[in-house]
Amino acid sequence: MPTIATLTMNPTIDVAYEVNQVRHTHKMRGRKANYDPGGGGINVARVFGRLSGNANCYYLSGGAAGAMLDVLLNQRCFARKPITIAGNTRIATNIFERSTGHEFRFVPPGPEVTPEECAACLAALSEAEGQFLVASGSLPPGVPDDFYAQVGRIANERGIRLVLDSSGDALRAGLAGGGVYLAKPSESELAGLVGRELDTIEEIEAAAAEIVGAGQAEMVAVTLGEKGGLLVSATGSLFLPAIKVEVKSATGAGDSFVAAMLYRLTVGDTPEQAFRYGMAAGAAAAITAGTDLCFPEDIERLFAQYTENAAS
Repeated sequence: MPTIATLTMNPTIDVAYEVNQVRHTHKMRGRKANYDPGGGGINVARVFGRLSGNANCYYLSGGAAGAMLDVLLNQRCFARKPITIAGNTRIATNIFERSTGHEFRFVPPGPEVTPEECAACLAALSEAEGQFLVASGSLPPGVPDDFYAQVGRIANERGIRLVLDSSGDALRAGLAGGGVYLAKPSESELAGLVGRELDTIEEIEAAAAEIVGAGQAEMVAVTLGEKGGLLVSATGSLFLPAIKVEVKSATGAGDSFVAAMLYRLTVGDTPEQAFRYGMAAGAAAAITAGTDLCFPEDIERLFAQYTENAAS
């Protein structure tokens, strides 16, 4: 069975529900309340599992919310590897307003993490197994910017390919450590990395190629929202336009992309074919309301469009 490990330094309990209308100072009674385990690496694991893969989830867990997160992961039968911290795991809220079709997302910064807790996390990762280690999501307060670079060194020592999906200083420092197999910045995150505006696909491709050329990552997959996506490596680049879908949620689209692309890589696809499958998964997540991510039947249906376009 394809196996990966995922690291989520700032996990969440994602609470999603619907209201008729968002109105200040009014009590708004929600419907269809859902509670899902969330955060970058955990979202990747959820989708990877739906695709018949196995994911070992490493994550920080603290307080009553951390205990609830453990339960939610147990219910989904994940091989979970919690690292206990003193602070409380964060709770994020996703509200869908039926009258407008708008989605509102509220995400707290996360708990303060101590140096000792960071060290315990690195020690746990020294036993990680899998074809890939996905370091995904933000770093909570107290975690040093170069933490993902430290994770990368452990992954390389264990012969595991590192996949990095973060933002800001955490992404910059993680790439500076080198040895990243796949980096997945968004368009704005890539612009922040290179310190300039990226107005065209050609400019985005050149910026991603700088990261590859500097030896920071073997491949860079740039997600461009409604414009599509771009995969850049030393052997060339591939741009795919976005599949036109009715967007219901932005939650977990990037995580779904990563999970699906890695799944196809683990079963022997070329990076280009795996990238197409990842793009289909991102679109499948967008059509799924709330925090439910994407489902295999939607991925396959949308992937067929990329396959047909590639053949024509």
